[in-house]
Amino acid sequence: MNRIEIRELTKDQGARRVVDHLTFDVLPGRVTGFLGPNGAGKSTTMRLLLGLDRATAGTATIGGSRFVDLRDPLRQVGALLDPQAIHGGRRARDHLLALAASNRIPASRVDEVLEQAGLGEVGRRRVGTFSLGMRQRLGVAAALLGDPGVLLLDEPTNGLDPEGIIWIRELMRGLAAEGRTVFVSSHLMAESAAFVDHLVVLGQGVLLADTPMTEFIDARSAPGVRLRTSEPDRLAAALAREGLRLDPAAGGRWTVAGVRADSIGALAAREGVPILELSDERASLEEAYLALTADSAPYSAPAA
Repeated sequence: MNRIEIRELTKDQGARRVVDHLTFDVLPGRVTGFLGPNGAGKSTTMRLLLGLDRATAGTATIGGSRFVDLRDPLRQVGALLDPQAIHGGRRARDHLLALAASNRIPASRVDEVLEQAGLGEVGRRRVGTFSLGMRQRLGVAAALLGDPGVLLLDEPTNGLDPEGIIWIRELMRGLAAEGRTVFVSSHLMAESAAFVDHLVVLGQGVLLADTPMTEFIDARSAPGVRLRTSEPDRLAAALAREGLRLDPAAGGRWTVAGVRADSIGALAAREGVPILELSDERASLEEAYLALTADSAPYSAPAA
């Protein structure tokens, strides 16, 4: 019921193709990150999914239905696309009350989501007095209002302070653990790595990747390990017999290229060499992402 299905989705804007025959699924029970350079088509895809734009071809459905065909959409889909779109002269609580009334949601739910978003004490203030982070929290509260099974969030950490970032991260992971579908667009790679389970990556409107995050990173990481040992000479000699080399690294550590940590651990145990620290070296999400999208970023500055 909460599955998002994108099939051959295409959107042309004049002579430019913004979204090009996209096909992928967003499944419940996990946080799916939606990544891509500026102009990749992420926001357009979300707008097409919510019926805010009309597709040139293809379909985008939620639980087998188009968003525009849902009777009480806020009860099934919560979305945050632009927190600045809320009228500044309206009080935060009144904004949510209007949304609740339009979707047959009890008024009591308004106070619940205001508290959940950390805005319980400022619900009667006008939105125009809110900071960007407070508007962002209000947008998340609106997305949660109908207790939906599907959440679509575009840059949800934008403007949030460190406490707010931790809050939204834990919120998304908690919602996914409840079996909901959580689809999150973001440009913040380090932050995405903290909560995303699965990745969908676009480049110039084309699907570049649809894979678990760990597999995405591992596919773009050369094998290697970083370690500490109290007997580097003995370990170097043992590695040399296997055709491997121990190279010095910062902080009194050493690296070995071309192997995984389990192999080095087994070799050290066999040779009786003490290992004080041992870990696989992997690319960061940011490094893996940049390696994939290097040729798909239409707006990029020259290298320094």
